Amino acid sequence: MGDRGTSNHSEVTDFILVGFRVRPELHILLFLLFLLVYAMIVLGNVGMMTIIMTDPRLNTPMYFFLGNLSFIDLFYSSVIAPKAMINFWSESKSISFAGCLIQFFLFALFIVTEGFLLAAMAYDRFIAICNPLLYSVQMSTRLCIQLVVGSYFCGCISSVLQTSMTFTLPFCASRAIDHFYCDTRPLQRISCSDLFIYRMVSFSLSGIIIMPTIIVIIISYLYIVSTVLKIRSSEGRKKAFSTCSSHLGVVSVLYGAVFFMYLTPDRFPELSKVASLCYTLVTPMLNPLIYSLRNKDVKEVLKKLLEKRNTIF
Repeated sequence: MGDRGTSNHSEVTDFILVGFRVRPELHILLFLLFLLVYAMIVLGNVGMMTIIMTDPRLNTPMYFFLGNLSFIDLFYSSVIAPKAMINFWSESKSISFAGCLIQFFLFALFIVTEGFLLAAMAYDRFIAICNPLLYSVQMSTRLCIQLVVGSYFCGCISSVLQTSMTFTLPFCASRAIDHFYCDTRPLQRISCSDLFIYRMVSFSLSGIIIMPTIIVIIISYLYIVSTVLKIRSSEGRKKAFSTCSSHLGVVSVLYGAVFFMYLTPDRFPELSKVASLCYTLVTPMLNPLIYSLRNKDVKEVLKKLLEKRNTIF
């Protein structure tokens, strides 16, 4: 049985990304929608990174993390969107075995890294609000770099483990992946091996990844809320809450979409695809908007850049 699985696995040279099961005439509409969203992702995140790197006033730990968040959002959406848009026009909708593996690896790397980075940002807000006098000492440049590098390291380790586990499965049921990118659950469906141990290991790994980040975020915000409620003036409370409302919004959108995706029963693949859209494209599009619309510093920099542009022209 093992030989047969290995033989069938070795014969797989490419897969077919089924995508969305809609009428062909709707492919143009979906292509234009994906193109619009992806264009907004590129403009929003590149714009955010440019603003943070060019304005000295934004040379703080919070914006250092935010710049890395924009970088991650830009690249993990770029792993998904271009191939999905090409497949709207392609008849074969094929992706090579190596291409599928690379897409899976990069997406897993960036999405896990984002989770750890959001936990680091929650810790940053905790220090800023609960220990403001020690903020510049505790959130040193060295610590910020270590937190970001650590986030990428955790993402890389997780991605290597998930990718190696998934792509050593024997794929002998079908070449057709019922999704618009290479993801864990659709790949499991086309495997002909017993997935019990794989699912247990995968579930344990997901718990090891997700639980620490959620715990850090929850504990940080419990302390933040407790500290803010002790502030006597309503203006002070409002100012304190406004410094972390953007981050809380980003966390809610990402984790809400991920939980919805993985809590959706596997027998509803079309619903899973819609849920996947939320964290592969919608979240990277919304993040720059959330931070630019709800952040006073970013709005001021944008306003000055626009005024300078109008003066030149």
